[in-house]
Amino acid sequence: MSTRIVIADDQDDVRIGFRLILDSQPDMTVVGEAADGTKAVELARHLKPDVVLADIRMPGLDGLEVTRQLAQETRVIVVTTFDLDDYVHTALRNGAAGFLLKRSGPTLLIEAIRAAMAGDTLISPQVTVRLLRHLRAPDGQAPPPDPLTDREREIAVLVAHGRTNADIATELFISPGTVKTHLANIQRKVGAANRVGIAAWAWSSGAAR
Repeated sequence: MSTRIVIADDQDDVRIGFRLILDSQPDMTVVGEAADGTKAVELARHLKPDVVLADIRMPGLDGLEVTRQLAQETRVIVVTTFDLDDYVHTALRNGAAGFLLKRSGPTLLIEAIRAAMAGDTLISPQVTVRLLRHLRAPDGQAPPPDPLTDREREIAVLVAHGRTNADIATELFISPGTVKTHLANIQRKVGAANRVGIAAWAWSSGAAR
């Protein structure tokens, strides 16, 4: 079944370029476009796509607010020109299923969508480690409570270091299905929308170092 995608970006040429890239894939279909954040939310709720690609700087609602409003309903991948820490931190905390720089190129864009559909998360390599490490609690500030079992904490730390479900299964000698079960439990316990939220929790709690 084809992955249904909505593109939200205020630049016509960006939307056209993304559409050409994605519609050329046998397993992807662009079902809608929006030039502002308000329209993006309305379109996503009407069309119920599998993935929304959201630029950050848009008229009306920005991409960060779009992510916050839609992350519980669909997978939102933030695609932006701006590699600013504040943007990235907010996107991750708002439940983004991926964070890409536009200069990352078409291959990474396609991989990010497929990763999101598989329950994984892709973040532009240029920003991954720096971004997640910056989520650590500031000195003197108490980290969030840790409600996890030892095994769940171990998996959360591996997620924070960018491991996929398959990587975790191999490293811990458990099945991919068991990894998914643990991830679902971790999400519920720490209030994370997805695995990026788990990674954010792991860094801010001090579990990942």
